[in-house]
Amino acid sequence: MSESGAQLLARLEARRCLKDIEPRLFPEDRGPDQGAVVELFGLEGTGKTELLYHLLCRCVLPEAAGGLEVDVVFVDTDYSLDMLHLVSILDSKLSAALLAGADEAALRSCLSRLLFVHCYSSSQLLLTLHFLETTLSSRPALALILIDSISAFYWVDRCEGGASYTKQEEKLSRCVELLGRLLRDYRITVFATCHAIRRPGVPSSSSDSERSYLCRSWQRLVTHRLLCSRQEPGNNMAAEGGHDQEQRRQQIFTVHCTTFSSRVKVSWSSSFCVTEAGVEFLSASEENKCAARQ
Repeated sequence: MSESGAQLLARLEARRCLKDIEPRLFPEDRGPDQGAVVELFGLEGTGKTELLYHLLCRCVLPEAAGGLEVDVVFVDTDYSLDMLHLVSILDSKLSAALLAGADEAALRSCLSRLLFVHCYSSSQLLLTLHFLETTLSSRPALALILIDSISAFYWVDRCEGGASYTKQEEKLSRCVELLGRLLRDYRITVFATCHAIRRPGVPSSSSDSERSYLCRSWQRLVTHRLLCSRQEPGNNMAAEGGHDQEQRRQQIFTVHCTTFSSRVKVSWSSSFCVTEAGVEFLSASEENKCAARQ
């Protein structure tokens, strides 16, 4: 496939590195480099989509508000994107930054950096990735692709593939192959959620429920894995009541991060709660306090 001079320049031009996308999630320079793929893995209700909202806002917010001021593509395969909630989070962060003139114009400026796409099948996801090559060529500021979720069509593809594992994985494998080429050519960063499968008789805390089940080509593409889980509030904490700030922290989400990008596998963890203003990471002392009340 031939490309114009403008497309060549866009492909070769250095894009914003996102290693500092969220220091509280990726401490000590462990963030995703250009060309990295981060998988957010966990059961439903473990905060995966909320984390995507947080990272999206971090990217589209202006630098004056603590953002990275880069363009983002959000590929919604689960039809779960809550635009009103996202706008509310952005508005809260702009207001918290006390920006002069942080009004509707500032909010519109943030939203102008977001490209939103719906997909209802693996075939449409493949077409979307083809379309993104043109978008990447025309938008050098585009540095991040968010996919919620990469596993949305797993069961449909398995049914359509019949008894052949190769046929079952064919569509996703083609998507992964094209995504890998976009990563190599344009040096973007990808975050994608993946739903864990509840297996009968297997506790959600079991390592078997944490096992990746998508095609091998996807597993080879992943450089960071965020295992998301939810801590239910303990009886002592639920009985306390009183302070709104404490009540908001009753439901704590934990993220266990593992990076496969280096020769040695490195792991760490962080915790957060979800407020009206979006994700709020907890300090070490807050984590210990919440753990003691479970």
